[in-house]
Amino acid sequence: MRISGLYTIITLIIFLLAETASAQHGHKRAQHDHGKVDFETSCTTEAQNHFINGLGMLHHMMYDQAADIFNEAIDADAECAMAWWGVAMTQLNPLWAPPNEKTFKKGYDAIRKATGAGDPTEKEMDYIHALKAYYTTMEESGFREGLKAWERGLKKVHKKYPDDIDAGAFYGLSLLATASRDDDTFSQQAKAGALLEELYEKAPEHPGLFHYIIHAYDNPVLAEKGIEFAHGYDKLAPNVPHALHMPSHIFVRIGEWDETIDWNRRSADAALEQPVGNLTSMHHAHALDYMIYAYLQQGRDGKAQEVLDELNLTRNYQPGIAAYNITAAQARFPLERRQWEEAAELPLRVHSEFPWDNYPEFEAITKWARGIGAARSGNIKAARESMDGLKKLHERTVQKGEDYWALLVDAQRKTVQAWILQEEGKYEEALRVMREAADQEDSVDKHPVTPSAVLPARELLGDMLMLQGKPGEALAAYKKTLKISPNRFNSLFGAGMAAKIMGDTDQARDYFAVLHLIAVPEESGRDELEQVSTFLAGN
Repeated sequence: MRISGLYTIITLIIFLLAETASAQHGHKRAQHDHGKVDFETSCTTEAQNHFINGLGMLHHMMYDQAADIFNEAIDADAECAMAWWGVAMTQLNPLWAPPNEKTFKKGYDAIRKATGAGDPTEKEMDYIHALKAYYTTMEESGFREGLKAWERGLKKVHKKYPDDIDAGAFYGLSLLATASRDDDTFSQQAKAGALLEELYEKAPEHPGLFHYIIHAYDNPVLAEKGIEFAHGYDKLAPNVPHALHMPSHIFVRIGEWDETIDWNRRSADAALEQPVGNLTSMHHAHALDYMIYAYLQQGRDGKAQEVLDELNLTRNYQPGIAAYNITAAQARFPLERRQWEEAAELPLRVHSEFPWDNYPEFEAITKWARGIGAARSGNIKAARESMDGLKKLHERTVQKGEDYWALLVDAQRKTVQAWILQEEGKYEEALRVMREAADQEDSVDKHPVTPSAVLPARELLGDMLMLQGKPGEALAAYKKTLKISPNRFNSLFGAGMAAKIMGDTDQARDYFAVLHLIAVPEESGRDELEQVSTFLAGN
C-alpha cells in the first residue's frame, strides 16, 4: 500500500492553468479557494493533491471541473482507486436530474475500475461499494432506486466512520436526494439539516456542509434556518460559480430580491470565466434565470430585459439544467408582466444549437406560456393547439421517466384548459380544473434548479376568482401562493386588490405596503404600482 503521508487539512487552491493546459483539459480554471477537506487516500502524493482539489469541487457540485481534476489524479497514479471513484461521483448529479446513457456508462465504467485499482484501504472500499450500489441498482431499477441504494450504503459508511466529515456530508446529501417531493413537512430535509449542522460544528470550513445545509433548508418550512449559512458561503468559496449562486436558494424562499440579484450576478460572472471546454457553463444560465425572476418581483422590467438579452446573446450553453433556465426565463418575462399577447407569441425554441429534443419537460414551459397567453388574450384556437402540444410533451416526459416533471407538465396542460373554459364562459368548470391544476402543482415542492414556479397555478387561480367576482376566495389563493413564494409582486398586488374590494382597508394596506417596499417604482412602468401609490397616499 502506498500512503501519501498527506493527512493534514489542506486548503484547496486551484491555480489558473496556462492556455495550453486549458486546451488540453477542456476547462479554464481561475484561482479559487474552495474550503477545507481532509481525506487520506492510498495514492501517490501527486495524485492525493489532485484528489483533494477534486473532492472540494465535487462538494461544490462543479461536476465537470471536478471530473477534470480527478482525471489529473488518474494521470498521476492510474492505481488511485479514489480518483476513479471521484470520476464516477461526477457522473451522479443527485439533486438535478437522472444521467443520460452516455453519462451513466462513463460513471459505471469508472466505478468498476475503482473496485480493481491499487490497494485501497477498507474505508476507501466502503466508499466505492456505496457508490457502486447506486450504479448497479439504477441499471436494474432506475434512478430513484439507485439513489436509495446509495443512501443505504452511505448510511453504513457514516455509521462506521462517525468522525469522517465527508462520509457524513455525502450521507446528508443522499438524504436530500431521496426525500419525498410531496412531503410538505420536509421531515427528511430537517433530518439531513440537523446532521449536517452537527458536523458543521466540527468542520466549519468544509464545502459540502455549507452547500448541503442550504439545500436542506431550501423550502418554505425551513428557509429561515439557512440564512446564516447563505451569508457565509462566499467567504468559503469566493469564486466558485455554484457556491456564489447557492445563497439565493434561501433568499428566494424569503423574498429577499436584492440579495438574490447580487449573488447571482457574481455567480454568472464567475461562470462565464469558467467555460466547460468550448461550452458556456450551465451555471451562467442558472444564475441569470434567478436574476430575471428577482428583478420581475421588484417590477424592474427594464433590468429583467437586460439580463434576458444577456442570456439570449450568450451561445453554446452546456446541456443539462440550462434547458430549464433558458425556457423558463423566456416565459417569465411576459407572464409576470401580464403581457398575454406577447406570451402567446413566444418563439418555440431559442438557442437553436441546444439539443431540445432531449428535454420535452422544459419545452413544455414554452408551450404552456403560449397557451396561457393565447387563452387570456382571447385566441382560443391557438390555446387549444398549445394544449394539444402539452399533451404530447407530457407523454414524452413520462416515457423519459421524469415523473416529477411529468406531473407538472400535466398541471400546465390543465391550467391552459381552465383558461380556455374561462374564456368560453364555462366558469364553474374553469374553476374546477384550475383548482385541480393548482393542487397538483402544490403537491410537490419546487425543484432545486428553479427559483419558483414560472407562474404559480395558485396565483392564476386567484386571478380567475377575481375575474369571477369572488375576492374572498381569491384572497385565500393569493395568501397560499405567498406562503410558498413570499413577496411575489403579482400575488401581493392581487391580495391587496382582493382585500380592497372586500372593504378590508387595513389588510389591503398591509399587502400594498409590502409591495411598495420591495418594488422599485422609478425603474418600473407597471400600472399596478401607480394604483398602490394612490391607495397608500389616501389610506
